[in-house]
Amino acid sequence: MRLPPAFVPERVRRIVFFLMNNSAKLPSWSRPLAIVTAVVFFISWGFPVAGGLTKNTAEFSKWWGILDVGLAFVLVILAFVIISLTHSKVDKQVENTAYRAYRVLIHAILAMIVIFFLFGNHITWINCITGFGWRAWLLLYGLPAWLTAVKSPIA
Repeated sequence: MRLPPAFVPERVRRIVFFLMNNSAKLPSWSRPLAIVTAVVFFISWGFPVAGGLTKNTAEFSKWWGILDVGLAFVLVILAFVIISLTHSKVDKQVENTAYRAYRVLIHAILAMIVIFFLFGNHITWINCITGFGWRAWLLLYGLPAWLTAVKSPIA
């Protein structure tokens, strides 16, 4: 659903239009932003891992859930900023690299099945499967954009 133009300030629309349609080089801060996003992404993976390894999530303090959701929100914002910055700037080299990465990452599905069969009784799947799922989706969806941002030269 698109918002009527009256709800989006003109300056914001111009910035979004510029970012999505400008074929010029990426901003100088796109590579550091991609690195920060990767760090936040890997820290964020700790929450579903911890949730899956505990039998009673009530043992976690209240700040644990707030930190999980807050960090997840920051991660999604960072990822979609990178995706917006690199829109239409993904080249053939990045597509090939992303394809090779996809060919490796799909083995994580098989690894999760093996973990399920070997350690299924020791993992509380209800506490972690949604966290793993959306993070895996975000990784696969944003990988070409992230590779493009990392590839950009430092100014």
